[in-house]
Amino acid sequence: ILLAKNQTGYENLIKLVSLGFTDGYYYKPRIDYDFLAAHSEGLICLSACLAGHIPHYLMLDQYDEAKKYALRLQEIFGEDFYLEVQDHGIAIQKKVNQGIIRLADDLKIELVATNDIHYLYHEDAEMQDALICISTQSKVNETDRMRFDTDQFYYKSGAEMQALFPNLPRAISNTVVIADKCNCDPFARADLIPAFTS
Repeated sequence: ILLAKNQTGYENLIKLVSLGFTDGYYYKPRIDYDFLAAHSEGLICLSACLAGHIPHYLMLDQYDEAKKYALRLQEIFGEDFYLEVQDHGIAIQKKVNQGIIRLADDLKIELVATNDIHYLYHEDAEMQDALICISTQSKVNETDRMRFDTDQFYYKSGAEMQALFPNLPRAISNTVVIADKCNCDPFARADLIPAFTS
């Protein structure tokens, strides 16, 4: 996950996304670590959800591989790299979180508590499931279809996040630290539309 801290970060994010779609596209957009390092100024990096490299290796009990990726991102982003802990009620996340906390201790990397958000309210989970069915041309009552494992992918309050991570208060407060670092409004400029002359 990359977040823009300022205008430079926003411009670097545009470069990274553009290159991912134009030169790095292979089933989905991607970039390499050298290009990321060359365009990392003004960006904050979070380690991502279960689909990210670090959690992936922790799921496979490959701590050294996870550590290698964490070190690489720490080298690129320094204090602007955070390891994410999440809890959507998925059993494997407990194991991954233990590995993430160990990495944070070993490498002196700050933790941040996050939650994947695919819909705004808890009660929207059923509607999201129906939308998945529409996009995958499936039926709700089909057992062998794409679906979310839980109904916890909604925008959780601070109190809900604190209840999930009572022993990691710093991970909760780091959400505010990160938000305070982000001072970028790409649409604040008056010259968004090019000037046309006749």
